[in-house]
Amino acid sequence: MTDPYKVLGISPSATDEQVKDAYRKLARKYHPDNYVNNPLADLATEKMKEINEAYDEIQRQRRSGRGQTATGGSAGAYGSYSGYNTQGYSQFSDIRVMINSGRLVEAEELLDGVPDYRRDAEWFFLKGSVAASKGWMDAALQYFSTACQKNPSNQEYRAALNRLMYQRQTAYNQSVQMTSMSCCDLCAGMYCASCCCDCLGHGC
Repeated sequence: MTDPYKVLGISPSATDEQVKDAYRKLARKYHPDNYVNNPLADLATEKMKEINEAYDEIQRQRRSGRGQTATGGSAGAYGSYSGYNTQGYSQFSDIRVMINSGRLVEAEELLDGVPDYRRDAEWFFLKGSVAASKGWMDAALQYFSTACQKNPSNQEYRAALNRLMYQRQTAYNQSVQMTSMSCCDLCAGMYCASCCCDCLGHGC
């Protein structure tokens, strides 16, 4: 394999944060959405694959002790899209932080740069979280449902899905109540309002 550090354009002595920054910049540059109906689409896809493989390789090296960070910190802080790091943090731990801090655009860019074959239950949960934060409830419902299907035992995914379904049902019930108000109810309300105006000495 080509030197993964050369692929990302950084030095082997780069810190974990520098590795992440380099990966993010390249992932945004070669994101497939940037090359829709573009003759360079295939080249961009290959480049994105190379970037992902390079990043994964650097993470593997650092987790196994073959690559040291310049700061002496833990090598798997960001995590790899291929699994979980040695500390047990989610492979998408950084993206969770972004979503919680309102950095939705950046989080979505990184999520969309993940290849299809690496999109696990956590990926769908985070996509649903982004969609829900943007108010796209239908999309969020689909993503949360898929996350629960892929990992039925995860209580966090199930809670998010149940909460969203409850919110939608509540909004629906309120809408039904508003539209089901009878003509008589409306007339009675107007009559009461008129009486109140008369009692206060004001003609309506």
